Amino acid sequence: MGRTVRRPTGPWTPAVHELLGYLHENGLRGIPEVQGIDDEGREILEYVEGRGVPVDREVVLDTVLVEAVTWLRDFHDLVEGFRPDGVRTWRAAGEVELSADEIICHHDPGAYNWIIQSGHFVAMIDWDMAGPGRPIDDLAFLAWTAIPLYREIPIEDVVRRLDLLVDAYGEWGPMTVLEAVVARMTTASDRIEAGQARGEEGFLNLAKVGEPQRTRDRVEAFRARIAEIDAAL
Repeated sequence: MGRTVRRPTGPWTPAVHELLGYLHENGLRGIPEVQGIDDEGREILEYVEGRGVPVDREVVLDTVLVEAVTWLRDFHDLVEGFRPDGVRTWRAAGEVELSADEIICHHDPGAYNWIIQSGHFVAMIDWDMAGPGRPIDDLAFLAWTAIPLYREIPIEDVVRRLDLLVDAYGEWGPMTVLEAVVARMTTASDRIEAGQARGEEGFLNLAKVGEPQRTRDRVEAFRARIAEIDAAL
């Protein structure tokens, strides 16, 4: 609507808005600004100019992959300072306090949530799933959709792009990331199933494209390719 996006809210919305406010105040680029709640109870977010990524039809350029991973590392470094006192309600985690060994992750940094302008990564949208987690969980999720690992591409492309990803993030080796992908996407499937059991509309909509079984099947196919990727590395 105009230069804004209107989205449904939930019990997690106040915590997400608190997070986005902190990130804006501390200079993180590439996130939508929260502009309040409208008369229909929807959150009002800044519209970020650009285009999305149709992940089933497009593999992003190597340069865009590096830009997105670099942004993710910047986000993780900055969000280490976001330590809210007391319990907050997050969509996947429920009412919890942030543990000392956790940060608030995006939890859905798939390439379908990227905004591209003039061939460059410029923003990450769709923060509803944000909540406590480990940084490697976000990196694994990003690798799943953006290398991409959820479908087969030439092994030389997997190796090259995996090397770009680990170099840009600068924390873990490629095999550590691949092992984290299996764990993270298994968790993603479980969260979708749990959301469907709760009757949440967003998760119920995913059933129309075969989730969570589609992801479970893709994880098993990926697991079978890990030895080949390891050998190529």
